[in-house]
Amino acid sequence: MAEKSRADPPAPSSDAQRDDRGRAISVPNSVAASGSLERLAETARDYAAQATAENTNKAYLADWKHFASWCRRRGADPFTPDPQLIGLYITELAAPQDASPALAVSTIERRLSGLAWSYQQRGKPLDRKNPHIATVLAGIKRAHAKPPMQKAPIAPDELLQMVGTLSFSLRDLRDRAILLIGYAGGFRRSEIVTLDVSRDDTMDGKGWIEIEDQGAVVILQTKTGWKEVAIGRGSSDDSCPVHALEQWLHYARIDHGPVFRRVLRDNSKVQDDRLSDKHVARLIKKTMLKAGIRTDVPEKERLALFSGHSLRAGLASYAEADERHVQKQLGHASAEMTRRYQRRRDRFRVNLTKAAGL
Repeated sequence: MAEKSRADPPAPSSDAQRDDRGRAISVPNSVAASGSLERLAETARDYAAQATAENTNKAYLADWKHFASWCRRRGADPFTPDPQLIGLYITELAAPQDASPALAVSTIERRLSGLAWSYQQRGKPLDRKNPHIATVLAGIKRAHAKPPMQKAPIAPDELLQMVGTLSFSLRDLRDRAILLIGYAGGFRRSEIVTLDVSRDDTMDGKGWIEIEDQGAVVILQTKTGWKEVAIGRGSSDDSCPVHALEQWLHYARIDHGPVFRRVLRDNSKVQDDRLSDKHVARLIKKTMLKAGIRTDVPEKERLALFSGHSLRAGLASYAEADERHVQKQLGHASAEMTRRYQRRRDRFRVNLTKAAGL
């Protein structure tokens, strides 16, 4: 029978997640404890909880739970970072001994990052360069790596068809603004829902919007710092992201706090709660089906093709502008990263074959 310390940890609550992310943060033993210092330690743990994105934290916690369960079934201790054990763990992820499907290389790498993060929070760093881990992972990549599956971009006419399926109820005014702002700004779904009306409105906001005569400026916190995204007004009210945003804020009577919020089912009231980023993906899939886009593809495949990333990929693929402007809008450090998003890029615009005289 496995020791009690080796059992699966219970599913953490939000408070437990926060404490786990700031596990090592506390009042030093060398200092006499006081209410003031305890409050500072609590605030420090809150800051530590915001060091990584919430979705990343949830994924890492799920990775740890899976690894701990795997260890328990084999009578192993998950709390000591053993490179040999972890090498065997990622081997089974790539080549399961049961009938379960093998994980993609990118998922295995994410699992490994999750474990390294969890051990770091416990003050026990994991050496990912250890041969038991590094060489096994290199072999997995060589044997199983495939090009990443890319989500389909949404074309401008398709976006307008999707927007056209929406009414002028509160919920649909909100969803219209989400689609148009998300597309024109080239935003990730997590970036869309973390926007506030003004600076410093909320603790969990990651940016705000400044509406001007010519358009809107979105100031956004990214992984590498702050960036400004300019969204100009469209050629008509029907396609203008700034007009859609103004309409939503006006009729929802929002002048402070989160921009995009939950709406009651009967459209009678806008709630205070910030919208989940999962709503953006669901909205895209729902309006895509309702608009009858890509009916040449079976519905199940269409649902897999389109996601929140389709807005970002759509701008990169269809914006008729210099690549440098697209790169800046998406916040990419290199042109090569931007080109990964350009699903319909003309790869033969420069024909080196002819240039070489052939």
